[in-house]
Amino acid sequence: MINLSASPRLGILLDLSFRDLWHDRMVSLCLIASVLAVVAPLLLLFGLKFGIVSQMRQDLMADPRNKEIKMIASANLDRAWFARVGAMSGVGFVLPLTRSLNALADLYKDSSHVVDNVELIPTAKSDPLLGNARELQSATGVILSASAARQLEVVAGESIHLRVLRTLNNKSERAQIAVKVEQVLAPESFSRPAALIDLTLLVALEDFRDGFKVPLLQITNGDEPRERERFARARIYADRIESVESLANRLTDEGIQNSSRLADIKTVQSIDQVLGVVFSVIAWTAVLGCAASMMGGLMANIDRKRKDLALLRLFGFGKSVLPLYVVNQALVLTLLGFALGCCIYALGSHLFNKLLGAFLAADRFVCRLEPIHFLLALGCAMLIAALVSGIGSLTVMQIEPAESLRDV
Repeated sequence: MINLSASPRLGILLDLSFRDLWHDRMVSLCLIASVLAVVAPLLLLFGLKFGIVSQMRQDLMADPRNKEIKMIASANLDRAWFARVGAMSGVGFVLPLTRSLNALADLYKDSSHVVDNVELIPTAKSDPLLGNARELQSATGVILSASAARQLEVVAGESIHLRVLRTLNNKSERAQIAVKVEQVLAPESFSRPAALIDLTLLVALEDFRDGFKVPLLQITNGDEPRERERFARARIYADRIESVESLANRLTDEGIQNSSRLADIKTVQSIDQVLGVVFSVIAWTAVLGCAASMMGGLMANIDRKRKDLALLRLFGFGKSVLPLYVVNQALVLTLLGFALGCCIYALGSHLFNKLLGAFLAADRFVCRLEPIHFLLALGCAMLIAALVSGIGSLTVMQIEPAESLRDV
């Protein structure tokens, strides 16, 4: 005889629920299909959104010029200003810069390898233009852009000459200094011919053009050397793409006219927002439809098996235990549907990347998801299944043992 007073083990109930799913496998497949029909398209849709937007954001962050705020006009900036701006939130890099005309020089290796009017850019530690390159190791070192190195036909370790001209007392004078090419930037870092030099050297070149004596350049003609406390411009970079707008606005409020690539940043942000809205609308519509489908399927299944569930009550399964029967089945069906949805996503994403990726570079992607996205999606799916089955379990708790005896 069955001891009705004894509490049945939970394992027996779970085993019965698994067996019931297999017994009604056609119904189970229909419920799995309802989950699959929602999960696979949503994963593909979000994969496209994340892949496209993250690639565009990666392109923005890969180009340091997108984080640069350029000063349009010259100003009168003292060292206290640079210290204050450098301490602002959102500022990633700031360095004094001379007047535009004084930031040009000729580079030459020999008579057949000369580049005129090369842009001179002061650099220091944490310079965004350096990327993975090291900072300058000496005041007479130089880091060339790829185009400048190509025209000069030099590589890292070679020496070249830097030359500037001035007119003093109606006489033309020339100053030159030998510099060592310490590194060459990657082609994508800076497209124009340019040379990254130490700020001390750039200031010396401006002092020479302004008519001062410059010991660093071995120039003894002109006025006595001056102590530089003020600069005409500055190199300013935000610490991240999102900080560009606020930093540019703060500089504008200080009366400093500036320009940036804010329009490109806004375009990416707008695309992200639009795709986010589209994905949210489709996702909520699909989730609500899936929840309604699961609810209808579970309620119909419960009503169809009402006598079987009542028999379990008669065998001693209490009201507090029997709902686990329904919840377990819903979670198992959802897990299987999600797993199949991931398989469909893998096939679909491979197809997208192969067909659409044919128009992109080799290292680009169109549809992509991170592992954390799958975990979050699985958590949401299981939570919805638990909530839906929890509502259905309220009906199960109302089933009385006597219902199994009415048709006997």
